[in-house]
Amino acid sequence: MFKLIIFGFLFYIFGNPITAILVLLLIVYVLDRRFVGVFPSLTKPIKRARNISKLRRQIAVSPSDVSSRHELARLLLERRKYGEALKLLESIASSLEDSAEFWDDIGNARLHTGSITQGEANIIRALEINPRVKYGRPFLRLADAFRDSDREKALHYLEQFHSTHSSSSEAFYLLGYMYQSLGRTEDAKKSYQESLEVYRSLPKYKKRQERKWAVRSFFRKLI
Repeated sequence: MFKLIIFGFLFYIFGNPITAILVLLLIVYVLDRRFVGVFPSLTKPIKRARNISKLRRQIAVSPSDVSSRHELARLLLERRKYGEALKLLESIASSLEDSAEFWDDIGNARLHTGSITQGEANIIRALEINPRVKYGRPFLRLADAFRDSDREKALHYLEQFHSTHSSSSEAFYLLGYMYQSLGRTEDAKKSYQESLEVYRSLPKYKKRQERKWAVRSFFRKLI
């Protein structure tokens, strides 16, 4: 009802229904980005591309810059350029042997370039160094990697993720999503409900950070 009132107001101002709809969508997007965060950022890919270009120039000037190579590899992983990221990560392996983040990154790259066994070993090493590295996402990565080939192993990694992260709305959303992809519908619904319950229990300052996961859990649970 509220959206209809806003649409009527915008239509009155612009005198064109298409323009009114576009402005309404823009308002919804801005409000979501400000208060919820369900919609993707339109500026993030632009910023990432700029950072990639900047890091390439930095590495060209200083080829031995380990931190720049690692950061560039991370950005390439976000863009799903796994082969290029893997080459960069392999070039700095000797300098980051004690970094859980590094082993998860290189394991991620290897999982997506066909080296499943080696990728799994790398991610397990990351978890041995720090079981809570990247808020448990390595467990989800492994569950996803074995989703089709070894369901028992996939479920094993999901349970490990669940036991490690029990106070995060995002964690339960991701857990529900993985259960859903494995056909475990009831477990998925339960996880989405737990995501909502965790969100309700959070202090106000944390709710802004977790709100988008609660909203996503709500709609996932419905469908």
